[in-house]
Amino acid sequence: MVSHLVNTIRNVVGITGNVISLFLFLSPVPTFVRIWKKGSVEQYSPVPYLATLINCMVWVIYGLPMVHPNSTLVITINGAGTAIELVYLTLFLIFCHDKKKRLKGLLIALVEVVFMALVTALVLTLAHTTERRSMVVGIIAILFNIMMYASPLSVMKLVISTKSVEYMPFFLSLASFANGVAWTTYAFLPFDPFIAVPNGLGTLFSLAQLLLYATYYESTKRIIAARKETKMEVNLSEVVVNGNHDPKKTTRAT
Repeated sequence: MVSHLVNTIRNVVGITGNVISLFLFLSPVPTFVRIWKKGSVEQYSPVPYLATLINCMVWVIYGLPMVHPNSTLVITINGAGTAIELVYLTLFLIFCHDKKKRLKGLLIALVEVVFMALVTALVLTLAHTTERRSMVVGIIAILFNIMMYASPLSVMKLVISTKSVEYMPFFLSLASFANGVAWTTYAFLPFDPFIAVPNGLGTLFSLAQLLLYATYYESTKRIIAARKETKMEVNLSEVVVNGNHDPKKTTRAT
């Protein structure tokens, strides 16, 4: 009875985590709509999508029945994430006009695919129990997950230095926090350290972002208001200067 209840709660939490994770995977869509319309990747970097791709591929392997049984919900969301990231990277390569940048992105993606194929082959042939396979793939997954969750640290540094949260979207931080909470909870039903550790750290990083947002929200509004006021003053001064030098208003001396 208790075991059935735990499994039910675990499935509900896992499905919730799938929905939130899907939202996070789809969050770059506006960026790629802009790239599509402009026909160029401009200054955007493929690094976040390459990092997310290998992270998702690792978790797909981790969730395989012959590696970590009863992890269907881990496979579903990370399988979807892998497909989504491949679409992003394909679009990036199509609209990247810098040949070196395009070649570098393509090579890294190929190295990631080859690396994961080797990991899968070695784990399935050399480790003969699900416990050992889970441990090996789980350690690799933790490393890649921590790297992915640590990426917002640069944005947090920018927020502290500028005292502005303008470039740290609130809803993305909130979704990341909810995602971390959902998968950390899932990891305790029953306890899975390889899911709990990276998602626990991700929850802490996201919480730190939300605290920064609360701390600098008012100062951000003042900074944006001051910028708009300065822009209006500049535009007004340009109008005055142009008005004073309007050739239609000058009269010819006779």
